[in-house]
Amino acid sequence: MNSAPVSPVATIDGPSGSGKGTISRAVARRVGWHLLDSGALYRLVALAGERSGAAPDDPDRHAALARAMQVVFGSRSDGGEQVLLGGEDVTVAIRSERAGQGASRVAAWPQVRAALLERQRAFAGPPGLVADGRDMGTVVFPGAALKIFLTATPEERAQRRHKQLKDKGSDVSLPALSREIAERDLRDQTRQVAPLRPAEDACLIDSTGRTVEEIVREVLEMGAARRLWQL
Repeated sequence: MNSAPVSPVATIDGPSGSGKGTISRAVARRVGWHLLDSGALYRLVALAGERSGAAPDDPDRHAALARAMQVVFGSRSDGGEQVLLGGEDVTVAIRSERAGQGASRVAAWPQVRAALLERQRAFAGPPGLVADGRDMGTVVFPGAALKIFLTATPEERAQRRHKQLKDKGSDVSLPALSREIAERDLRDQTRQVAPLRPAEDACLIDSTGRTVEEIVREVLEMGAARRLWQL
């Protein structure tokens, strides 16, 4: 199986709440590249399984759904993200904490990861791709020209996620969210297939106490140094 990307790829991996989604979207927008939100694909698999009545412990059924689900990533008129599953707008549904926990569960299954691998690699196209996830630089695009591993303290990640959910009208306690993030970190880091870890050649960035613009500028400068884009 050929893992070499057909176009330049920059990967941004990291745990939940590290800011990788926000940074990836901003970088892709600035340089005019495509964006792959790989976490959304796993959230969609979990949602598709739930809606189809698949048993929560049936990896083969979820892998079949991963191969067959009809997904469209787009933008709303105001520039916000829009995700369609089988023609239905599920943008809000897949961003819930429940969907995130479901994504972590199905992402641990080799069958699901294998079903989504080529689907993710197909996002790489001219002029380039910014890929956001947990194993983009280690498994999906090991030959990426730029690899970032973004992190932050557990406390700051929980606070960020809490604010996101509160802004969306979700009522969740910070202590409960902190426990869920810790559980997900452990699950992601210890799974047998594609565990969450930095690629050996990844650039580590700690976003604790830093603004989005500061991190985006640092990533843009790294890419410019590698001649992936111009500032």
